[in-house]
Amino acid sequence: MSDARASAVAWIEEKRSDWSDWTRTIWEFGETAWREYRSADFYVDLLTAAGFAVEKGSAGMPTAFCAIWDNGPGPTIGGYAEYDGVPGNCQAADTVRRPRDGLSFQAGGHTDPHSALGTASLAGFLAARHAMERHGIKGRLKFFGEPAEKVRGSKPLHAARGYYDDLDAAISFHPFYMLPLCNTVRWDTHCGAAYAMIYTFTCDAPETWLAASSDSPIPASHAEARAPGANDAVVQMYLSGKALKEHLAGTGVSWSMNEAILTMGQATADNLPAGMAQIQYIMRVPTLEMAEHITRGLDHCAENAARLAHCSWRRDWVSKSRPGLANHAMALATYRNLEAVGAPRFEGEAVRLAREIQGNLGFEPMEQPYLPAISEFIAPEEAERRLRRILPPSQMHFTSDDYTEYCWHAPTVRLYVGRPALRPPRRGYAYPAWVMNALGGLSPCIDPMVETAAKTIALTVLDLVSDDALLVAAKAEFIERTGGGIGGRHWIPPLADYPPPIHFRWPEYVTTVRGREWVIPTAPWDRG
Repeated sequence: MSDARASAVAWIEEKRSDWSDWTRTIWEFGETAWREYRSADFYVDLLTAAGFAVEKGSAGMPTAFCAIWDNGPGPTIGGYAEYDGVPGNCQAADTVRRPRDGLSFQAGGHTDPHSALGTASLAGFLAARHAMERHGIKGRLKFFGEPAEKVRGSKPLHAARGYYDDLDAAISFHPFYMLPLCNTVRWDTHCGAAYAMIYTFTCDAPETWLAASSDSPIPASHAEARAPGANDAVVQMYLSGKALKEHLAGTGVSWSMNEAILTMGQATADNLPAGMAQIQYIMRVPTLEMAEHITRGLDHCAENAARLAHCSWRRDWVSKSRPGLANHAMALATYRNLEAVGAPRFEGEAVRLAREIQGNLGFEPMEQPYLPAISEFIAPEEAERRLRRILPPSQMHFTSDDYTEYCWHAPTVRLYVGRPALRPPRRGYAYPAWVMNALGGLSPCIDPMVETAAKTIALTVLDLVSDDALLVAAKAEFIERTGGGIGGRHWIPPLADYPPPIHFRWPEYVTTVRGREWVIPTAPWDRG
């Protein structure tokens, strides 16, 4: 191992208590899409203290940032943190199901967990920065804060506004979330396209629904029929969307579409129609053509739902992200570093906590409670072969994640490292969702993954700024796959021709006279 690589690894080991605390801090914040205020500020403060020049609110997103550290002429390597959680997943760092203190189960929480994703990437880049400075290695590090990944939010906007155009290479990390993608890198089958949008229905002229009776002094009395209104429009849209999905089921490819109701009617229950209601959709599809086709169908559903409910409607974009692009040179280099670091090991206190969870669930704790795959390597080509078993031959992309935006601006690798997951006690048993969430907040359980990922990322950054042959090979492959690089004949330009969707009623924490709480107040029956 070179002196620079040894320095990076040593830095991560010496700073273990620091990055462990960072991970737990972000996990406890549990902030959700577009409302990650404390999380973003936490990263900005850390990066500023480390000598990065930080732009807050990059690309018009209040909880995004772009941080740059420059050590002289050399390659520019990109990476990022995500830090958004998911509403309705508030779990304490405990071995039983309960919400975090003072909150309900409906509050936000980390599932993947992005809390560890972000701090592992940050620790890797800070370790590389330390080694570059100490050993005089030239180059430039560009580290992004990417909010709202759960709705594929920030990366299409950063890409469209040119933030990735100066990158020579980029590293994307995600905790393992499905087999066989564990302790490996993506090979050919990268994530697909994702479109997300909000349909807003407005009943702004309810008095024109039916003419008032001749003896009514006001346009609509409490005895008159009222306009259906915006709630009815969203319900109709919801049902129509389900029907649309059924009729698209025979496409012969693996895809998904899900919806979330953002607001309905301001709790109207009088004889006044709901004035405004909103429903969000997100589709994960292999191709942009399929995304456009489904969008046309949803627009048709919205138009007819609005007519039925005496409303107007509009569609606003949340995300339009492109399918991914492979880079074997980057994948092989990163996988070699992962093998050199070693797969994460879950031992000692991590085992005790896992066994305690199993006991609390009512079955005999296992001597080896963790899933074996989370501490085993799988070669990229073998992972690809197994992944292809469940896909039709014509489908070239599967699932979605907006790291794919980086792929069209620089050679990009997608790294997966094993996160704590428990071995099932019997075939067909599925652990409750809270178990995975809790393991992401228990430091002895999640730290092995963070350490492995951070070291792998740091070593890959150092390879990219010091190994000219690697960067040349990665760029040559990028140019070949895009048909000439940025603007080439196979290149897909950014799709985000819309403003940041930050002004919608995204779930968040609020401060009232009752204190700080989730937007849905904590009820006595929802305290765990």
